[in-house]
Amino acid sequence: MADWVLHVDMDQFIAAVEVLRRPELAGRPVIVGGRGDPTERAVVSTASYEARAFGIGSGMPLKIAARKAPEDAVFLPVDHEAYASASADVMAALRTLPGIVLEVIGWDECFLGVTTDDPERTARDAQAAVLEATGLHCSVGIGDNKVRAKIATEFGKPRGTFRLTEDNWFEVMGAKPTRDLWGVGSKVQKRLAEHGIETVRELADADEQELVTEFGPKMGVWYHGLGSGLGPHVVDDTPWVARSHSRETTYQQNLTTAAEVETSIRELAGHAFDDCAAEGRPVIRVHLKVRYAPFETKTFGRKLPDPTDRRADVIDAAVALGSTLDAEREIRLLGVRAEMAMPDEGDAVERTPVRGRI
Repeated sequence: MADWVLHVDMDQFIAAVEVLRRPELAGRPVIVGGRGDPTERAVVSTASYEARAFGIGSGMPLKIAARKAPEDAVFLPVDHEAYASASADVMAALRTLPGIVLEVIGWDECFLGVTTDDPERTARDAQAAVLEATGLHCSVGIGDNKVRAKIATEFGKPRGTFRLTEDNWFEVMGAKPTRDLWGVGSKVQKRLAEHGIETVRELADADEQELVTEFGPKMGVWYHGLGSGLGPHVVDDTPWVARSHSRETTYQQNLTTAAEVETSIRELAGHAFDDCAAEGRPVIRVHLKVRYAPFETKTFGRKLPDPTDRRADVIDAAVALGSTLDAEREIRLLGVRAEMAMPDEGDAVERTPVRGRI
């Protein structure tokens, strides 16, 4: 018997939920995003596997997706309530498995902690439970920690399982580009390449101090460990403690004046503050996200002089950040994120430096 971490990831979750509601869409390219109108400014939330075959993926502007999509493609609006309901049903089904600790990390994914001598059987039981309860399929990654389990899931897609542990880590991952690691995006990949680090194995063999110099004492150590697949291994069902709340809007017509920008920032900052106030926690930092036309995105933030529970303080800080924007450029998206102080009791669960959860 050994302790295992299983990462359950729903296959094309949002699209699959829509197909369940509309069986006639099975086998057709389905693209979900915005209000379902590809002439409007919005991005793809999920594309079915049939749509992905045409190069359509999450985060892509709907207008670009429409140009890539075949004639029989279907565009649908986002239905948050339907996906939240389906997610709750998935998690409820998984909780019926004996001996399981379940840690939810998103609508469509979670970790299972289990002690067993046959983790593949547990994975198959999880898939069967979800399918029977919801009609939805999932893939399961099996690992000896959360990082390896999450990465393993990609090798099991769709509807399969895959085991990735210390024993086969370098055999499976060693020659792969660093971009294939969880939490390594294109910008980090480029910075690693500037140090001659192109593959996972090269990252594992790199000088940790060199990475600390490049990325800082926290992230440098984290990225170096990723090269060897290191990461937390305890699955904990303690509820997630939110670090921040954000609001953002993509405008159908570009904002072109300072007055328009300030009005929008005030509205977004007010909503973000209200979300924080509902939790009874003060705001300590404010971030502003801007997407200039046609599609250049920048994000920057400012620490407040003191934690505040005053709405005006947060709005004023966001407006001050907005005053630094390039007044000569049109804006298609704005977002404000208010970062909160942690509760007095803190968060006892082990978290990673990136994306917070695993």
